[in-house]
Amino acid sequence: MVPLTVWLCSDPHNDEPTPQPASQPRRPGSGSTICLQHRQSIGRELARHLISTCTGEGGLVVEGFTTSEAALVAAAELDRRAVALVPHFPLARHIGTRLRATLDQRRLTRVQMRPVRPDQMARGLADDLGQVSLVIGAPPPYETGGHNPKRGSQTGCPACRADLWMLSSEQLGLFLAAAWKVLRPGGVLAITTTARQQAGRLIDPAPRIIRQAQGLGFRYAQHIIALRVPIDGDALVVQAGPADLAELRDTRSGVLPPPVSVHADVTLLSKPPREPGDRQEGDAR
Repeated sequence: MVPLTVWLCSDPHNDEPTPQPASQPRRPGSGSTICLQHRQSIGRELARHLISTCTGEGGLVVEGFTTSEAALVAAAELDRRAVALVPHFPLARHIGTRLRATLDQRRLTRVQMRPVRPDQMARGLADDLGQVSLVIGAPPPYETGGHNPKRGSQTGCPACRADLWMLSSEQLGLFLAAAWKVLRPGGVLAITTTARQQAGRLIDPAPRIIRQAQGLGFRYAQHIIALRVPIDGDALVVQAGPADLAELRDTRSGVLPPPVSVHADVTLLSKPPREPGDRQEGDAR
């Protein structure tokens, strides 16, 4: 792995399930109600890059902070097994509907959802401790008890409603510790973050997460810039949605323009290979 790399990870069709043959009619309710922000947290193309780079065929992939079916679908299509942690029932039901509309029955057998929080991952995967090849997580970019003051439970996006109680600073530390327990030696933890503006300051959560992970024994492996928008020649193609268009201002205005998310930062951290004589989680004493 090189220290820094760029991946093209735009998902122009990520909001629509893959069409199924006529013999498998599309189920009601399979249309997307996940907001753009959550569809982008771990998109289909980013998941494919991570899974194909960090795992082999038949490997086990686990996703915490799950907001869509993207990682599960990518894993199934690449012949990996995958488990998503989805403690919020309305979101789990939505993802299940999308999975059934996207994957055939054979591929559906490769994916599971378990009703545990990210910080409870080791408990939810007690039968797979030390066997996971890749843990993926895109923690919400705010940490006030998991509450984002700009969004409320009235939103139609099930991932937004799940976010309201999903993350606190303590839970993030427990998630990292749980990732250490479930990963096999040589396994990879992939954390996706996005810097945010708060009170006029740019806050990047990645350095603190890296320090926490290194304190547990993880080794920093690579920083990836995942471009979420297509490229046309040498230009980024940024497509504004209705909410963005509503915020357009006169070019002569001195007010800062609305922020546009064009990339995510992905940090890869590895669990060191097992040294001779080391005990592994679950070894007989």
